[in-house]
Amino acid sequence: MRILWQVATALFVSAVVLCSQMPTPARATGYLTSEQTSDVVRIIPAAPAMGDPRFGADMAIFHATRSLEGSARWALAQSDDNLTVGGLLHAFSCTMGLTLTPEIVPKLVAFLNRANADASAASNVAKFRYQHKRPFQIAEGNVCVSPQSKAALEHNPDYPSGHTTLSWETGLILAELSPDNAIEVLVRARAFGQSRAVCSVHNLSAVEAGWMTANAVFAMQRDLLPRTLIDLRALLFAHRTDAERRFP
Repeated sequence: MRILWQVATALFVSAVVLCSQMPTPARATGYLTSEQTSDVVRIIPAAPAMGDPRFGADMAIFHATRSLEGSARWALAQSDDNLTVGGLLHAFSCTMGLTLTPEIVPKLVAFLNRANADASAASNVAKFRYQHKRPFQIAEGNVCVSPQSKAALEHNPDYPSGHTTLSWETGLILAELSPDNAIEVLVRARAFGQSRAVCSVHNLSAVEAGWMTANAVFAMQRDLLPRTLIDLRALLFAHRTDAERRFP
């Protein structure tokens, strides 16, 4: 068990790329049908019950990561609590090598809003099916969000993690639009999801389920939107070229 704790702590300390919050709330209608998003629950394993080895691993990781409070990794987890599209773009700007804001790339923002609406819908189906408790509801330990945010989470089930689902969906899209940066983008997306376990607002199993949810959603979206993806790739290329010309 000690080895598991050490591995878990090393895993969560691995990526530290600090980015500030840029709130930009938005709502949109997705690209998929409700039947498609509801069907994603079929590929997600059931949330782990007490006595399940996955439940034990979740609790071990919870206890191991409490030691990260006050560290740079803890600060990153606090920054990653911002799930607005503006916050997501800012989180990925470093790995994209571009300054991405809603004002600079409004077409990309509109696309992400719609794509993430599908991911959120799929995640919520599983959340309310399993009604799984968050780690801070099971064991004592500090979390990296405000008391007000923690209180709000009390009524929002753990499994899967919505933050992980949307950040991984965003990462998959940005990797598709910028293949040269794909690995770095997905490394950052993985760290964004892991931040939820560092923060103790989600179990690791919920993070893993979030990744699976986003993979399924994007697989269905991808073939619906070939022209849009091509156009957005050209938009980002033009933005990068313009930035390089102005700041050689």
